[in-house]
Amino acid sequence: MSFFHRHIANPITRRLPTQVLLETTGRISGRPRRTPIGGRLDGTAFWLVSDHGGTSDYIQNIQANSRVRVRIRGRWRTGTAHPLPDDDALARLATLPRFNSSLVRALGTDLLTVRIDLDPVP
Repeated sequence: MSFFHRHIANPITRRLPTQVLLETTGRISGRPRRTPIGGRLDGTAFWLVSDHGGTSDYIQNIQANSRVRVRIRGRWRTGTAHPLPDDDALARLATLPRFNSSLVRALGTDLLTVRIDLDPVP
């Protein structure tokens, strides 16, 4: 993750109430880690494309513990994240929100699709 993401962009966007957040469990610390993400809810699944693939901290956290939480429209949902290395990430970006997708395409170094299967709402 770049200095810009870690120290400037993420702390600002994390505070926006409309920003989608992904909460993973730190693979070393065991503490909750929140990352602003872009993606789209499709039925009971939330889809996203990681711009730095397996080198992203949140992807490494998912690989250690796939149980996550996602804040969508201000509400937290729990689910299980599945990295999908065989999915066509560029084609997937075409189905996701345009602004975020253009940033991921421009800045991404190793695109990786992730599907989060959301638990039923009680």
